[in-house]
Amino acid sequence: MIGLKPKKGKLLIAEPSLTGDVSFNRSVVLLAEHNEEGSIGFILNKPLEYSINDLVSEIDIPLQVYNGGPVEQDNLYFIHKVPHLIDNSIEISDGIYWGGDFEKTIALINQKLISENDIRFFLGYSGWSSLQLDQELTSKSWIVVKNQYESAIIQKSPSAFWKEKMIELGGDYLLWSNAPENPSLN
Repeated sequence: MIGLKPKKGKLLIAEPSLTGDVSFNRSVVLLAEHNEEGSIGFILNKPLEYSINDLVSEIDIPLQVYNGGPVEQDNLYFIHKVPHLIDNSIEISDGIYWGGDFEKTIALINQKLISENDIRFFLGYSGWSSLQLDQELTSKSWIVVKNQYESAIIQKSPSAFWKEKMIELGGDYLLWSNAPENPSLN
């Protein structure tokens, strides 16, 4: 499982060595794009203290918003698994889509045709310039793994996601799975 190449639809698991990195400490990132120009992803396990209706007054339902990453944190992004409902969606992989017609999305949420099991919102995204992610992989900042959850990843609880991935990786990672988030508190 360790040693996969980055590709859209794969997951990036932050190495324990990223402890102290405000943005990526214990992050699980879904790669939405990876090509010779760079990479884009969304952090899946960093919920914010906002609901979508706090940010978009036209939305009536309080869906959770996540910190997608340190780039463009004043912009709202979303992934979903309902391309048949949201026009202009871009397929990431395995039934997961990115973006689409936002006005139609608002209407579908308010009509309860899209639920929290279908969509996830992010403020900002994680971005890497050309070859930057490859350099971070070489310096062992990330582990690339298959997204075994496919489109069900949208429903994945963020609370223990990184820890679960450390346990799955096994070996020395098992030790890190129970380490405190802030080692100075050990």
